[in-house]
Amino acid sequence: MKRLSQYRRHKASAPLLLVIALLGIGTTFNVASATIKQSPTTFARSAAIEEGKQLFLKGCSTCHGLNAEGGAIAPSLIGVGAASVDFQVGTGRMPVADMSTQISRKEPVYNEEEVAALAAYVASLAPGPAIPNEEALNYERDGSTAEGGELFRNNCAMCHNFAGQGGALTQGKYAPTLMGVEPKHIYEALITGPQSMPVFSDKTLTPEEKLSVIKWIKAAEAEPNLGGATMGRVGPVTEGLLVWVLGLGILIAVAVWLTSRAR
Repeated sequence: MKRLSQYRRHKASAPLLLVIALLGIGTTFNVASATIKQSPTTFARSAAIEEGKQLFLKGCSTCHGLNAEGGAIAPSLIGVGAASVDFQVGTGRMPVADMSTQISRKEPVYNEEEVAALAAYVASLAPGPAIPNEEALNYERDGSTAEGGELFRNNCAMCHNFAGQGGALTQGKYAPTLMGVEPKHIYEALITGPQSMPVFSDKTLTPEEKLSVIKWIKAAEAEPNLGGATMGRVGPVTEGLLVWVLGLGILIAVAVWLTSRAR
């Protein structure tokens, strides 16, 4: 103890203790700052959520409510996930002025960055299906055209037509054509079930099976029309009936014209 007391009375003890204290304070501050400091990814996500919230308040809250709780003419968006927003807004179906009829695909109102911001904001409200990334959409690698065709005929053809050209449903609704639709939007429609479409969960169709369906749709889209005019590829019976009625009508018109000329 006496030896320590001697060191404490030394001239250099006060500056040394000051340096040690400053070093301790600086180290503690750096550790605390590193703990609470946001990473660039977290900061970018927070900025996207805030941007999406402002876009939502300006363009969506009139129908869906200020807190996305839904309203008289629009459903709640809490828990629908980013995939649903990316599908609806990315395909131009939302925003929409008239909710009484089926919402059709049109030119998007928002650009890709704004769509991503809206999706990030809605996803921040509650868990839901996420937007599939490029790795999850590699249907060329993980999909099978043959399996996809069988799955499509069993699960999709009754509404979208056996060739994916779309078809009529009840009460004036319809299943849209799948030709020209981005693989991402097809996948999102499968996992979110927009409008009259059912939800195909991973228990109903595995991710690999979904990719097979997409691969078959893209193969059908690229298939050449060797027979000439396809007339929507609605099938030989309907196409034959159209040709028969049209051809018979032309023959009747010619016969009437010849009869009138003979008189």
